[in-house]
Amino acid sequence: MTSSIAPLPTSSPVPPVLAEVVRSGFTEGHHRGSLVLLAVDGSVEFALGDPAAPVFPRSSNKPMQAAAILRAGLDLSGERLALAAASHSGEGFHLELVRTMLAEHGLKPDDLRTPPDLPLDPVEAEAYLAAGGVREPLTMNCSGKHAAMLAVCVRNGWDTATYLDPSHPLQRLVGEVVAEAAGEPVAAIGTDGCGAPLMAIGLVGLARAFRAFVLAEPGSAERRVADAMRAHPEYVAGTRRPDTWLMREVPGTLSKMGAEAVQAVALPDGRALAFKIDDGSTRALGPVLARSLELLGVDAPVVSRIGRAPLLGGGAEVGGIRAAF
Repeated sequence: MTSSIAPLPTSSPVPPVLAEVVRSGFTEGHHRGSLVLLAVDGSVEFALGDPAAPVFPRSSNKPMQAAAILRAGLDLSGERLALAAASHSGEGFHLELVRTMLAEHGLKPDDLRTPPDLPLDPVEAEAYLAAGGVREPLTMNCSGKHAAMLAVCVRNGWDTATYLDPSHPLQRLVGEVVAEAAGEPVAAIGTDGCGAPLMAIGLVGLARAFRAFVLAEPGSAERRVADAMRAHPEYVAGTRRPDTWLMREVPGTLSKMGAEAVQAVALPDGRALAFKIDDGSTRALGPVLARSLELLGVDAPVVSRIGRAPLLGGGAEVGGIRAAF
């Protein structure tokens, strides 16, 4: 009897395992992906999977977006510039500064085109809901970036209603900055979760971009962004977030995660890393990041803190997620 089931088409190689899910001594799952580590001179020191293949860096693109805002003429510094490159947790100090940045340019929270959302941090979200809060554009984690984008439009007389259109002057400039920093052309343009245009580059390009920011000339847009993020990491993420811990406890480090389990980091001497977990699971992000930092030679207590990802059974710790490389 002849089967009527057609053979599956030949697929590309399966990405390697970056992390294992181990419960009660039994490996119950895997997280696959691609990863690259750059040496001090910018050469590829270690790679897994296909780090040259384009990915959407998601919020790991935010430093480049912030640099484009500076190049377009908006004079931001300190906490304001850090918040322009942030995926903030929705803590009170984040929301207050977003309101201030909008008001400084004659804007209101209603001008934000971010989708209504709860604070990104679960602790903040619970407190916000308990206080009677509802989903708002202001509390969406990208509202700082959007406030800065709106502000530079006001400064230049650009249309604020269409600031998220890929053909808008600001978004065209963002694309130029991303390609320049990554050292490669943008492979695709999509729409990020916040509604902003999203530029695809390879993980090698993403690591190069972060490296370029920390090594940029003082006073340049790229260096100003890196310096603000490193000086005010709690505005880039939040008080309970690994990006904040790493930038606070390993001086000179630039770190930014993105949705769908993307992470990029650059050390002050030019060593850098970027990876993406293929299934988008952020629970594997910490262990993979910690192991990558170890391979780059980072020796600091925060690495172990970032790498802890326990699994619970009946309320007790019975295993964890661990790097597999």
